[in-house]
Amino acid sequence: MKISGTNTLALAPEEAYRRMQDPVVLAACMPGCESLETIGEDEYRMKMKLAMASLSGAFEGKVRITDRTPAGFRLIVEGTGKLGFMKGEGLLTFSQSGDGTEVAYEGDVQVGGTIAAVGQRLIDATAKMMIKRFFEKLAA
Repeated sequence: MKISGTNTLALAPEEAYRRMQDPVVLAACMPGCESLETIGEDEYRMKMKLAMASLSGAFEGKVRITDRTPAGFRLIVEGTGKLGFMKGEGLLTFSQSGDGTEVAYEGDVQVGGTIAAVGQRLIDATAKMMIKRFFEKLAA
């Protein structure tokens, strides 16, 4: 599944960039995230709960930040749980937009197991809702 979009934050690009790489901020902003613990440079162990339609369950996985440039970075996420697995990779880029920052994201997510059985439209809608909530919390 392809995911892309933009979101404008009322933050300077440098501040938006910094916040989106801070594990404390990421853990607080990711819907369902219970913990994000540093296990290496730019690598974190993640525990989260996911609810989609009548399915819900816990996932454990990793988050890695790679390919850092002044304009952006790549975020790699993978997780497994009783409901299946998810694996995703996305490129985030930051640019000045008036007094704030436009964050553009583009990536690909793969899911398997029971969670994949709920259907592409529901997965797509859930992903969009989680991204929207992430940016709302990041802006707060």
